[in-house]
Amino acid sequence: MRPMHGKAIIVPMVHEPSSRRRLSRSSYEHDMDHTGPVDHTAPVAGLDPDSWSAVLAPRLAHFAGVARHEHVTRAAQDMAVPQSTLSRAMVRLERDLGVALFARKGRTVSLTPAGRTFLTSVERALAEVERAAESVRADADPASGKVAFGFLHTMGSETVPALIRAFRADHPRVRFQLVQNYGEAMLERLRAGELDLCLTSPVPDAPDLVARRLDEQRLRLVVPDDHRLAGRRRVRLAEAADETFVTLEPGYGLRRITDDLCAEAGFRPRVAFEGEEAETLRGLVAAGLGVALLPPPAVARPGVVELTVTAPRAAREIGVAWLDGHPDTPPVAAFKRFLLSRRGQLLPD
Repeated sequence: MRPMHGKAIIVPMVHEPSSRRRLSRSSYEHDMDHTGPVDHTAPVAGLDPDSWSAVLAPRLAHFAGVARHEHVTRAAQDMAVPQSTLSRAMVRLERDLGVALFARKGRTVSLTPAGRTFLTSVERALAEVERAAESVRADADPASGKVAFGFLHTMGSETVPALIRAFRADHPRVRFQLVQNYGEAMLERLRAGELDLCLTSPVPDAPDLVARRLDEQRLRLVVPDDHRLAGRRRVRLAEAADETFVTLEPGYGLRRITDDLCAEAGFRPRVAFEGEEAETLRGLVAAGLGVALLPPPAVARPGVVELTVTAPRAAREIGVAWLDGHPDTPPVAAFKRFLLSRRGQLLPD
């Protein structure tokens, strides 16, 4: 059985209407300020120079403007581009395609059948670019932008809701994409650019990540309520050396901590069941199927007793991690500052 992928929980997004902006000063207008020949077919940065995208991308908005107005001068005025620049751009576009897109009569133009076909796809492409630009601008908005935030399953019932509630007291419109997963999976999503920040344990030590310790959480030995140790309040972990354990699967941070603590206590745990979620493990313990090392539950569960482990010291560090060198948007930077301000106060009492 392999760990399940985390599920994204998205707070409903509210986009405010924005006025349509004019295109920025075009490369063609820029060319008019220079003397000497200019290569208008130079490839666009980031595009395959042999692709049609590299050749056509700078000209599509100009083409759509001329097609919309069916008049070069009016289109030039609307887009704040010199009429001569726009005329030359359309000639070069047709030359590059090898197809007549316009039928011309003075400065009035009409689309040819090929031009109408081309316009349909161009308008779809420009609309998609507009949507993409608005989306990334909205996500970076200081007041209403988005934070992609990952955290451990064990922090989902109390810790994270309390954190977000406190943060949104001062940032009520910031949106969150919330992802619950185990530690290694979240770090991979950080590296892939799918998360901005994550709460994880153990605190990672990797050259491509920045991590800060925020708090510590004591772990307890959880036993069935009819277990031989159930009448105790404290226990040395070595006293459970002969017990059957239920644990999280390999790859989970808490599984690594369990294995390390048992090794420090002088034994290797006999694992009967492996799961993906702490409360499921508590259910297995309540059913008499083993014992477990777990963080405190959000709500006390009947059928189990939770014992303080006196030796070795059983605790896990909780930290926040982000990708080194990755620039923060204003909402991400604000939430990062908030998390760092909660050092020692991250976990509920």
